[in-house]
Amino acid sequence: MPEIRTGNELMTESAVASINFREAALKLLPEGANFEACLTCGLCSSGCPASGIENMDPRKFIRMALLGMDEELSTTPWIWCCTLCKRCQYVCPMSIDVSQLVYLARGNWPEDRKPSGIVRSCQLTRSSDSTSAMGMPPADFVSVVEEVLAEVRATQPGFSQLRAPIDKRGAHFFVNQNSREPMNEPEEMVPLWKIFDVVGADWTYASKGWAAENFCMFSGNEEAWREVIRKRVEAVNELGCEVWLNTECGHSYYSMWQGIERFGLRANFRLESIVTYYAKWIREGKLPIDSRWNTHGIKFTVQDPCMIVRKAYGDAIAEDMRFVVRTLVGEENFVDMQPNRSANYCCGGGGGFLQAGMTDHRRAYGKRKFDQIAATGAAYVLTPCHNCHSQMHDIGHYYGGHYGVVHLWTLICLSLGILGKNERIYLGPDLRG
Repeated sequence: MPEIRTGNELMTESAVASINFREAALKLLPEGANFEACLTCGLCSSGCPASGIENMDPRKFIRMALLGMDEELSTTPWIWCCTLCKRCQYVCPMSIDVSQLVYLARGNWPEDRKPSGIVRSCQLTRSSDSTSAMGMPPADFVSVVEEVLAEVRATQPGFSQLRAPIDKRGAHFFVNQNSREPMNEPEEMVPLWKIFDVVGADWTYASKGWAAENFCMFSGNEEAWREVIRKRVEAVNELGCEVWLNTECGHSYYSMWQGIERFGLRANFRLESIVTYYAKWIREGKLPIDSRWNTHGIKFTVQDPCMIVRKAYGDAIAEDMRFVVRTLVGEENFVDMQPNRSANYCCGGGGGFLQAGMTDHRRAYGKRKFDQIAATGAAYVLTPCHNCHSQMHDIGHYYGGHYGVVHLWTLICLSLGILGKNERIYLGPDLRG
């Protein structure tokens, strides 16, 4: 049997059972639409950075589904190159969502044939009540937070009373955290704590369900996705918090929101993004940032994370993000990518692509994003998404770019004059001070 390579895995076609993709595709049609009315306009494929990889694209995927080419679609490794970003649906006149077919195909693969990086991240997420994709247990998370907090209180003037509550019952905000910070970059948690301190937020971490990332969703494992979201919902409900506040992690919001709806879980709280609150606090005068620090006119651009813009909030949150950035760097120093907002191209970091082990394909996908960034001439890209952050950093290095990628929380604290010296790891020499 012919072999198909996917990331670090080898599989034979007989390893995956076929799905009836035509039947599944017909169920995805919006009311009143039909595939026979397809204009074959190619908008889905022309707007997809994964087009051409593994000799596949969204339009071809749909046509093959209608032709009954189930075995080919059931075994193509292209499903792990599609980032599930839904740009194909966004531009399609019939609003056909190819990503749902891709998700269906992913779930059909045996676990031992899926990209091992995605599967391992899911396994680690399920390994403790933390729900951390890096396997950090609750006690370790609590210990890291307490140690970092003690160091800041002891070494940074003005922050001797800084707080980082854990398991505070009745707090307004239940705050999540991407595992990358407590595991590898603990100092990167501090700017967020300082922002909460400045605005007087009533917030808490939790020892359980604190982690943001969820690669079980990307693996297509429904049971695992449900288990992770159930743990997180129960953790928030147990503390009685009013708002689950998603910090600068793109897919975390989408996986929580869709998981609650998909699996019928009872959430006694509402879901919000920190980007919305950044904008709210600035408008209310609680977060008094401005661009006076940017005396050299350093140029910035913004990456719209697919998971919280196109797939969740839409342009409203993209506008909030631009309001924050323009206030931070100065209107004249902001250069938008083209296209942008809900029409923005995915960078190629999401959908589990970073964990799939398909580096050459991922970088080929990311070339379009690199070209977008390069066209702005910006020295920095701001984005509230860790997968976007890692991908744009990697493609920038690979393709010879000269830009940095920075969290919003870093620049907010820089503007406020409260960014510690060890909290500047993503800033270049021009801003490290």
